[in-house]
Amino acid sequence: MPLPKPKDNESKDDFLKRCMGDDLMNREYPDKDQRYAICNKQLEDKSKDPKSSKKKKPFMEARSYPFEISEVRAEGNESPKIIGYAAVYNKLSEDLGGFREKIQPGFFTKVLGDDVRALFNHNEDKVLGRTKSGTLKLEENSKGLKVEISPPDTSYAKDLLNLISRGDVDQMSFQWITEQDEWDTSDLKNVVRTLVSAKELLDISPVTFPAYPQTHAQLRSAKQVYINHLEELLEDISKEEEERNKGWEDEISLMEKQLTILKKEI
Repeated sequence: MPLPKPKDNESKDDFLKRCMGDDLMNREYPDKDQRYAICNKQLEDKSKDPKSSKKKKPFMEARSYPFEISEVRAEGNESPKIIGYAAVYNKLSEDLGGFREKIQPGFFTKVLGDDVRALFNHNEDKVLGRTKSGTLKLEENSKGLKVEISPPDTSYAKDLLNLISRGDVDQMSFQWITEQDEWDTSDLKNVVRTLVSAKELLDISPVTFPAYPQTHAQLRSAKQVYINHLEELLEDISKEEEERNKGWEDEISLMEKQLTILKKEI
């Protein structure tokens, strides 16, 4: 598979650490000095590559993971609050169309100050809370992204509270834009994407149907992410094949087949 290459917004030190510890690099370049020189060359090539600044722009993604709402709490004369997790760390999703993904601890750190809405079923007409107004509170801990919603005195919010109390609605979802991710493509039949950091957190939402298979729109966004990644991989492999005179025929064939199937599905 292709050699490691610097990611957008990745520091030189972070890249060199990752590159020097990469399994492929250690196998093909066991000499530490040679491996360090190759890693540095990857950095130089990245800075000279005019295409590095023309990568596809990140777009909104949505996932409905089966993450539970822990409780509806009302203390004293206070209105009830919805408390639970919109995301849980280090838990592999089900198949998203050729890959699975997990969320790395710290994924939400940079976006906790965003102006985020809590919606019901991601419906913009059914606002439940907002961080700016203090009716939505977000907290990142070792488990994941904990949320506390103080819903309004509206008919749809009262209906939702009743549904949660009955156990009819007990899970959450979130929509976001990715800043950084990492792909493990060492086994193309078991590809794993790790979400490292979010660029924007758009909303969190108690949802009626969070379980897979997802809605067509959500699954389409996941497949588009994988299409973009496969196209970049194929481009990198093509360059390295010329530079290192090493064939990637099997990998190229499998990825091209996956791309053809994915593009037909979306």
